[in-house]
Amino acid sequence: MSRRVTVSVDAMGGDVGPGVTVPAACDIARTHPHLDLLLVGDAARIHRELEAQGARHIKQIQVHHASQVVGMDEPPAQALRSKKDSSMRVAIDLVRAGTADAAVSAGNTGALMATGRFVLKTLPGIDRPAIMTALPSRNGHTHMLDLGANVDCKAEHLLQFAVMGSVLVEHMSGLRRPRVGLLNVGQEAIKGNEQVKEANALLERSPLNYIGYVEGDHIYCGDVDVVVSDGFVGNVSLKSSEGVAKLITQLLKEGFRRNLLTRAAALVATPVLRNVLDQVDPRRYNGASLVGLRGVVVKSHGGADRMAFANAIHIAGLEAAARVPERIAESVHELLRHGSAA
Repeated sequence: MSRRVTVSVDAMGGDVGPGVTVPAACDIARTHPHLDLLLVGDAARIHRELEAQGARHIKQIQVHHASQVVGMDEPPAQALRSKKDSSMRVAIDLVRAGTADAAVSAGNTGALMATGRFVLKTLPGIDRPAIMTALPSRNGHTHMLDLGANVDCKAEHLLQFAVMGSVLVEHMSGLRRPRVGLLNVGQEAIKGNEQVKEANALLERSPLNYIGYVEGDHIYCGDVDVVVSDGFVGNVSLKSSEGVAKLITQLLKEGFRRNLLTRAAALVATPVLRNVLDQVDPRRYNGASLVGLRGVVVKSHGGADRMAFANAIHIAGLEAAARVPERIAESVHELLRHGSAA
């Protein structure tokens, strides 16, 4: 990071709360000297965790007290109405106030999206924010959106998702003109529902590096950088992939433990397996961006461990340093101008 960046951390969110979020923040502070952290939540609990980590005197970490916590299964509307001093709400309020450059939470996804949209608002030209994350692929990783924020979309929304995804990948990964694909049930022009066909027509006329329809297996092949879909299809694709990954891991463990011969084979194969598993380790990809807001908000998996949550903080810092929301706003303005000229 070329400039100092401040990230507000919802220290109470997630399945574990301060037991994970505070140690992760300590790890990041020790390895990223240009990153300042505001740990938001129950000050007494946060300070106890900092003491346990031997980190009470790390200058980059400050504690900001918040008296409430949003439950993992709490309805978003209820959280907005009755939890105005929740750690999640305060973390996002700090971004709106300019005290923080980005916010991170492992809390309730629906409440986080609703709060982010209510407090920060959407960027000009963006109708709906989307959830975007990186997934492992043959050549590194592929970014995909939307992953569940918008289960029903119009073609115009898919175009906006494509613009936001392209901008984020370009500025976060250094890829000039990332390849954008539209997720479909086939690559032929005749396939897909009306929503997808209309979006395809819009994307073909856009200045994006649009490569056309892609199918589910292309997500992991490395021949596309941004995959666009509505939130319903995107979330099902993501969860299905996670399920297959867990199944393969479990089958490998059971297979190698079957008898003495397979255990011996496991010893020989361990270095290769460890390398492969490290490349697809979900903790390395933890941290989904809520793109389209007038500020950086990153959602961590609720069950994230210390390493995974630290990665979410790292992503938030990078997006803030790259000024991703401003870049998206500029690109959307250019797209609208391009469309008017056409």
